[in-house]
Amino acid sequence: MNKTDQKATKKQSKNRVDFQLVNPKAAGIDIGDTVHAVAVPQDRDEISVREFGTFTVDLLAIAGWLKACRIETVAMESTGVYWKNLCGVLIAEGFEVYLVNARHTKNISGKKTDESDAQWIQKLHSCGLLGSSFLPDDQTECLRTLVRYRRKLTQDSSTCVLRMQKALELMNLKIHTLINDLMGKTGKAIVEAIIDGERIAENFLPFVDPRIKADRAHISKSLEGNWRKEQLFLLEQNYHNYQFLQTQVGKCDQEIEWALRSVHAKQNEGITIPEKEVKLTPKGKISKQKKDKNQPLFDTRAYLKGIHQVDVMELYGLHEISALEILSETGTDLSKWSTPERFVSWLNLCPNSKISGGKLLSSKLQKKKPNAAAKAFRMAAQGVQNSQNWMGHFFRRMKAKGGHKYAVVATARKIAIIYYKMVSERRSFDPLVYEDHLNRNQQAKIASLQKALDRLKQQVA
Repeated sequence: MNKTDQKATKKQSKNRVDFQLVNPKAAGIDIGDTVHAVAVPQDRDEISVREFGTFTVDLLAIAGWLKACRIETVAMESTGVYWKNLCGVLIAEGFEVYLVNARHTKNISGKKTDESDAQWIQKLHSCGLLGSSFLPDDQTECLRTLVRYRRKLTQDSSTCVLRMQKALELMNLKIHTLINDLMGKTGKAIVEAIIDGERIAENFLPFVDPRIKADRAHISKSLEGNWRKEQLFLLEQNYHNYQFLQTQVGKCDQEIEWALRSVHAKQNEGITIPEKEVKLTPKGKISKQKKDKNQPLFDTRAYLKGIHQVDVMELYGLHEISALEILSETGTDLSKWSTPERFVSWLNLCPNSKISGGKLLSSKLQKKKPNAAAKAFRMAAQGVQNSQNWMGHFFRRMKAKGGHKYAVVATARKIAIIYYKMVSERRSFDPLVYEDHLNRNQQAKIASLQKALDRLKQQVA
C-alpha cells in the first residue's frame, strides 16, 4: 500500500463512526456569532461539512441544504443566544432539534476547528449519545423573556434605592434608618422635598405618615446633615431613574398580562380572561387585600389557576412572583420531564451521585448556577423556615441535620416535587395538619429509640 492509499485510509477511519448508528439521518452544527459550521453524514453530499453565515438568508440556506441531504434530526450546542434564531428556523421547517450542553460535546484533544467540532457533534448524535436540553414553546419563550426582563427592571430599581441611601448616608441624613421603606409614602415625600430645596429639619415633619412608629424628635434629628452638592445631585438622579424604572415595570406588566392571556386561551378553549374569585372576610365582607410593592398589577393568581387548573399558590412558600417565574421557565407541560426526580435534577436540587465499583464516590450538587425556576423554589423554601406548618418543621429538622444550605435545598426539592405533581396531575394541595405531622414524627422517633434500646438489651444479654 503506497502513501497516498495510507493517507486515504487514515482519513476514512478518522471520519468513520465506530459505534452503532441510532440516528442515521442526523446532522451536527457548531454555532458561532458570524459563522455556522454544519456537518452531515458523508454519503449525503459530496461536501459533508459546510460553513454558512448567520444572516436570515443563510439560516434558510442551512435548512434547505439539510432538507436536500434528507436530514431529520439536528444537534447544536447552546452557545450564548446565537443558537436561538437558527433553532427557530429549523423547528419551523420540521426538523427535530437537539439543544446540547457544551460540556457533553467536548472534542478529543488535537487541532480544534469549527468543522471538526461540527463533525464530532454529528458523530455523537448519530450514535445517540446526546440528550437535548429543555426547549420551551413560543408562548413560554415569550413569557419567559418578559418575566426575566421584569426581574432585571426590579433589580435595577433596587440598585437606585441603594444609591439613594448611600447619598443620604454621605450627607449624614439618617432618615432611611428610621423608616422601613425609603420609597414608601413618607420616604418619597421627604426625598422630593429635599430635591425641591428644603433644608430645615422641622419642615419635613408634616410629610411623616401617622403610621410611622419612630419618634418625631428622632426623625427631626435624622434630617440634619451637611447637604453636599454632589450627593444631592446623585440623590436627584437616582430618584428620577427609580421613577422611570417603575414606569417601565408597569408597561412590562401589561405585556406579561397579554402573554398570560394567550397561554390561558390555549389552555381554556379560547377564553382569555380568567374568572375572578370574590374573597370574603370572616365577617362576610369583600376582602380588599393590597398587593406588595413589587408584585404585578394584574391578578396573577387568577391567571395561574386558570392555566394550571389548580391553585399552585396554595403551596407553602409560593407567592405571585415566584409562581409566575416558575411558569415562565418550565411552561405548562411538565411531561417533558418524565418523573419528578428528573424535574428536580434539572433544577439541580438533588445530589449528583458518582458511583464506581459499587461504591459511592461523591454525592454533591453540581457546581452550576441555578436557573430562575430553581431560584424561585429556593426562595419559597427560605420563606417557610419560620412557618408553623409541617413544611416549616421539615425545614428546621433539615437545618438541625445539615445546616442552613442543606435545609434550603432539601425543602426546595420537596416543594418542587409537590408542584410537579399538582400541575401534572391537576391535584389540589392537601396540607397536613401541623399537629398530626408532629405526632407522626414523634411516633417515628419513639419507634427508632425503642429499636435501639432492644438492640442494647440483646447485646447485654
